[in-house]
Amino acid sequence: MTHPRPATLSNAPLGRESAYPEHYDAGLLYPIARAANRAPLGIEEDALPFVGEDEWFAFEVSWLNARGKPLVAVARFRVPADSPRLIESKSWKLYLNSFNQTRFQDRDAVIDTLRRDLEAAAGVAVDVALYGVEDPVLMPHGLPGDCIDELDIAVDDYTPSAGHLAAGEEIVEETLHSHLLKSNCPVTGQPDWGSVMIRYRGPKLDREGLLRYLIGYRQHQDFHEHCVEHIFTDLMAQARPERLLVLARYVRRGGLDISPWRATPGERPPQPMRLARQ
Repeated sequence: MTHPRPATLSNAPLGRESAYPEHYDAGLLYPIARAANRAPLGIEEDALPFVGEDEWFAFEVSWLNARGKPLVAVARFRVPADSPRLIESKSWKLYLNSFNQTRFQDRDAVIDTLRRDLEAAAGVAVDVALYGVEDPVLMPHGLPGDCIDELDIAVDDYTPSAGHLAAGEEIVEETLHSHLLKSNCPVTGQPDWGSVMIRYRGPKLDREGLLRYLIGYRQHQDFHEHCVEHIFTDLMAQARPERLLVLARYVRRGGLDISPWRATPGERPPQPMRLARQ
């Protein structure tokens, strides 16, 4: 399956009126090169400073079996952070809708089709799993570690500023999280709400400064994946931890949610990680 390789959002379906297809069409997927958004952060595609994945959950997945009976599922997609392309979210939603009136021989045929098309768009192997709507893996869980949201701070800066980040001399190993992450879609300007977890070993972070920094994304326009990479690179530059994991879990929108994570090699996110807002 051949997909376009656009470098910009000028032709993306996001922000445009779109008809929702009912029959399978892999050409609906709209891949976007990651390089343009990584360059301003000093990230080189052939020397990524992190490992990670973009984990998507899709809650509006349906198709017809061989006899025309509708089936439903929740899908999980895991796209490696080293893929040359991400997939624009509205195009992904339209693509999934194209399965609605399409017959498949069995569940494996659906998985094989999803995997083939997504790998062609992203440029790497993509993990695909389908769950029943009552599968235990979908039950919500809380983020581990200390929540920093109750800190009584004054805030007057709503753009990301690494200058808010500070670390002391004490070496610690801790996990912190916040539910106050908000950024905005770079195309539509719509708000993207999320929770972020930071697990690290290194100089102890100033929690008030960290919270101010995270709140600073409130008026920032960028994709979810790039916000996580921005946070990762700023923490590495300002605090220089020995180990670091940054994981965000964004609120579901249009039947899709995304949970990117970026980490130093060897770090992995805890599983499962379904939150109440997802």
